[in-house]
Amino acid sequence: MSKTICPCGSNKEFEQCCQRYISGAEFAPTAEALMRSRYTAYTLNDEAYLRATWDERTCPKERIVDGGASKWLGLEVKKHEAQEKEAMVEFVARYKIGGKAHRLHEKSRFVKFDGKWFYVDGIYE
Repeated sequence: MSKTICPCGSNKEFEQCCQRYISGAEFAPTAEALMRSRYTAYTLNDEAYLRATWDERTCPKERIVDGGASKWLGLEVKKHEAQEKEAMVEFVARYKIGGKAHRLHEKSRFVKFDGKWFYVDGIYE
């Protein structure tokens, strides 16, 4: 039986990586782990997880996922800086829409409330 490699780029098995956060079994221990699990949630079109891990003050009202229009191709984490309650994760995500390749380079901000990390917003490079 073959194991599924996690889409987040960790080279770990999905079950041992982002699935435990997406399933709600555990909370992501770092902003980087949360960012990786959010990328994986985008590959799975998991609207509920994306909303649950987005700071309610900045979470959009409109739909977050595109219902499978995007084909996510890979994630590269460039940098992770964290203090006790705030963090920044810089990454590059590659994807295709309608056969056209795109590259998202973002510096994402995260905050920690009640022991849990949340995505706030990002600056696009």
